[in-house]
Amino acid sequence: MRRRTERLPAAHLYSPAAIRLGFGAWIPADMTANANAAAPRARTPAVPFILVTVLLDMLGIGIIVPVLPSLVTSMYGEGISAGSAVFGWFAASYALMQFVFSPVLGNLSDTYGRRPIILLSLLGAGLDYMLMAFAPTLSWLFLGRLISGITGASVTAANAYIADVSTPEQRGRNFGLVGACFGVGFVLGPALGGLLARFGLRAPFVAAAVLNLANALYGFLVLPESHAPERRRPFAWRKASPLAALAGLRTHPAVFGLAGVVALERLAHDALPSTWVLYTIYRFQWSELEVGLSLAVVGIMSVIVSGGLTGVLIARWQERRALLVGLLVSAASFVAYGLATSGWMLYLTIVAGSLGSIAGPAIQALITRRVGPGEQGAVQGALSSVRGVTGIVAPLMATGLFGYFTSPAAPVQIPGAAFLVSAALLCAAIGVAVRILRTIPESG
Repeated sequence: MRRRTERLPAAHLYSPAAIRLGFGAWIPADMTANANAAAPRARTPAVPFILVTVLLDMLGIGIIVPVLPSLVTSMYGEGISAGSAVFGWFAASYALMQFVFSPVLGNLSDTYGRRPIILLSLLGAGLDYMLMAFAPTLSWLFLGRLISGITGASVTAANAYIADVSTPEQRGRNFGLVGACFGVGFVLGPALGGLLARFGLRAPFVAAAVLNLANALYGFLVLPESHAPERRRPFAWRKASPLAALAGLRTHPAVFGLAGVVALERLAHDALPSTWVLYTIYRFQWSELEVGLSLAVVGIMSVIVSGGLTGVLIARWQERRALLVGLLVSAASFVAYGLATSGWMLYLTIVAGSLGSIAGPAIQALITRRVGPGEQGAVQGALSSVRGVTGIVAPLMATGLFGYFTSPAAPVQIPGAAFLVSAALLCAAIGVAVRILRTIPESG
């Protein structure tokens, strides 16, 4: 994520960078040569530290993916079509909290450093998962989801951390490695969550709490600071509000335009995590374990693409072409998801569509090239707010489409309607990207 750089989350599932369908490795010391002076202690800031932190964070998120929709709909008690709308509000509330708090945490990290923001967020997430594990009512579970949205905004500081320790030449590869960590988290997390569901729908929440608390301890022991004191700036609430953060993107016209691409891309992808479990259970009668295994395949392919192919493809195609190819592949894969008639077709689409995950690192590299080192946290926060807005709209849109087109009131049954709409949004993103890229010099 970058010195003059930035990364996407993703993922969400719940981030909802969640299922991007397609979402570390030891990094040589020279990758962090430009950030050595930033460490306030003897340890040298390095990409592997933050990669492990992201990995454990995503593992905790992935564990609850197969069970959260079922838990919400079962506590609501009126069937999957009606319960899907309630789950949509759960997903939207998470994104709303990220929209509000991502700029705050991003700006705080510019003022006080990345390390304390990341550690406090991880600690809060661990305690919150424990609250959700023992929530007695749907209201308490909803409160826990609101808190998890706040703690999940720590991805802003993590993105800025990668920006701090990456050179311009290494951005694409580093973004790919972060994507690989998302992938590993979604290989192990959903599969483990599906297995733990045999002990009850709440068991995965306990496991997620343990992972986040262990992650906080790991970070406390080994995660060094990456943001040099001389590069920090005073905190200002006017800059930390989400609306001010979004308005601040206008000072960088190309970044503002690319943020529009991010918005369309995220609006499309955020529909997937909010309906994937509902869709596969309704359409193909999958169990929580089968859902978890499908998400594990998503993660495996993401590791292969993000951890191995992304750096190679971006280096060969350059960021512009990689962005367009990634968006095109994603659009095609969403059409395939929406029209699938058998479960095995989803697996083929996951494998083929995983190449679409190169779009995220490519657009992050393009954006962060055009942002100064003192603004990385603020820009990361603004972009997280963009994703927060889409995360609010997309679950409501997707679950609404799913609920309507699986209800008796629908003129025709189209369980995959939300995926088809997502494909159209990705086509729009391609059009916007082509227009913006024409205004950016090839060297930019």
